[in-house]
Amino acid sequence: MSHQSASPRRARGTRVVLALLVAALGVTMIPGVADAAKGKKKGQNVTVMTRNVYLGADLGPGLESTSLSELYDGAGVVVNQVDRTNFPLRAKALGAEIKKRKPDLVGLQEVALWRTAPFSLDVFPPKATQVEYDFLKLLLAQVNKSKCKKGKCLRYKAVVVNEEFDFETPVNDDTSDPDPDRNARLTMRDVILVKRKAGIKTRNPSQGTFPTLLQVEVAGALPVDVTRGWTALEAKVRGGAWLKFVNLHHEAFDSAGQNDTNQGTSVGRGEVRQAQARSLLAPGGAATGKLPVILVGDLNSDDDTVQPNGDHLAYNAYVEGGFRPVDTSNPLSCCAEDPNLVIEDIGDFDHHIDHVMTNSKKVKFKKGFVTGRFPVNGLYPSDHAGVTSLLNVPSKKKK
Repeated sequence: MSHQSASPRRARGTRVVLALLVAALGVTMIPGVADAAKGKKKGQNVTVMTRNVYLGADLGPGLESTSLSELYDGAGVVVNQVDRTNFPLRAKALGAEIKKRKPDLVGLQEVALWRTAPFSLDVFPPKATQVEYDFLKLLLAQVNKSKCKKGKCLRYKAVVVNEEFDFETPVNDDTSDPDPDRNARLTMRDVILVKRKAGIKTRNPSQGTFPTLLQVEVAGALPVDVTRGWTALEAKVRGGAWLKFVNLHHEAFDSAGQNDTNQGTSVGRGEVRQAQARSLLAPGGAATGKLPVILVGDLNSDDDTVQPNGDHLAYNAYVEGGFRPVDTSNPLSCCAEDPNLVIEDIGDFDHHIDHVMTNSKKVKFKKGFVTGRFPVNGLYPSDHAGVTSLLNVPSKKKK
């Protein structure tokens, strides 16, 4: 099943085209028909983007640890990698993508907040407060740095922010010293940005955590839930009717043959993210309701660019729930394999798991864009590319 949508090309001869034009002119000369044609609703264009900004490191060295000393050393590897992947620099490239495409609504994933504190074993619950990198603040600073033209400024506001995975541990980031010297805390967030002063009204912001989560064993004995979730709001973009915008991030690490969950169960490959998708589609779920739904996010799932071994289950759940793609998979948008974001092979981008979908036949796909597939200042903006869709949505009904 292709993700590309396009208007069919019409190949007609000149005579046929002229005949159609003459016929159309003749029809519009009939009283009443011309007025009806003028009053025909064409809908409202809305641009949406999904952008996984990359938390800055591969968490594997910490999550896969089998002892406390391995956890501290692994966490040191992680925080050093966060420094190398330099989000303040990457934020400039990510901000430039948003400023170029000017989306009305943006769904962001992995908007990390990295904090630190003096060394302590008292980390449950996490307590570190000293900010090292606030990805949201850094990105908004770049996006809102735009110059104003004719009194109009391109500005964005974070309307919904959902804090999810939140974990703190002592870290050993100095290989010359075997002992941890400080604590590090990672808080993962999903965010919805809305373009300001662009005729966009929003209401009913909401957020939530998926009921089914992957559970990993850290340091050989510590069960940790990988908390993931969603953000949503209702929006009316200029002359358009109200719609629901849902942004999500499904599990990425349930690709083993068996995966433990916070429900005390063990499930197969891709079944955690499948359960997460189904929770949004269940009665009263975030992806349901009377309004047309535009759903964006990192599904970590697809129907035809991943192996049919479980990685397709979440995507297929949405299709079975009445959703269809309204984006482009040309070129493919995921993913850079090097966690340091320095790669030499564009072939790393070989699948399509960041999606824009809708459950409404009235929402039409007009054009799609993929951004961020090449390095900027020596680093890729993220391990994902950005996916943007220009859509046409129904006009608001006149009373």
